[in-house]
Amino acid sequence: MILDKEKLRDNLDRVIWDIEEARLKRSEHLIVQLIVVSKYTEVENIKTLYELGQRNFGENQVQQLVSRVEELDELPLAWHMIGTLQKNKINKLIDANPVLLQSLDSLDLAIELNKRLEAKGKTMSALLQINSAKEETKSGVMPEDAIDTYNKIQESCPNIELKGVMSIGAHTEDKDIVKSSFETTYSIYEKLQTKGATICSMGMSEDFKLAIECGSNMVRVGSALFKDE
Repeated sequence: MILDKEKLRDNLDRVIWDIEEARLKRSEHLIVQLIVVSKYTEVENIKTLYELGQRNFGENQVQQLVSRVEELDELPLAWHMIGTLQKNKINKLIDANPVLLQSLDSLDLAIELNKRLEAKGKTMSALLQINSAKEETKSGVMPEDAIDTYNKIQESCPNIELKGVMSIGAHTEDKDIVKSSFETTYSIYEKLQTKGATICSMGMSEDFKLAIECGSNMVRVGSALFKDE
């Protein structure tokens, strides 16, 4: 569905307002970056959001990321890979050159990615994905293994530049459980700041306000921007 510019402007303004409100609840010094998740929307809407000042976009699948990068090549957009990365798609991802891989979910994947980056003479910025709610349906390292895994990636994968952590809030209507999962990730992020971590990516359309109140400085918002109501 292609939305007109005014509708997208309204949606974007509302999301930015909500980000601002949540940010001030946490700290006036917190700076929060908005990543627009564009997987369910048309290229025209991405172009319109670019005209409205948005620069960072995220895709869940490598194939989709590659085609978006090609289609929108003339615009200076910053692309994020936010979905599960399969090993057989690593080379394609490297060629698409995202500014950030947000879903580095294991040491095993990091080693394989580093090997391919080395072969191509490239580096990639990434976030370690943490399964803070310990849900079987989610990817990511367990909270108790996160710091150790982060250190191992930094030591053994010189072509990967770790910038921080990412997690998805607990899949439940219970706000206290969601909040607890965000707080778990944030406490790990705090400890990793001594290792150079600067990004704590938490929160999506349904829970980004709560995530920011828990300390998130990067949110991934899609459906809230593309609704026509």
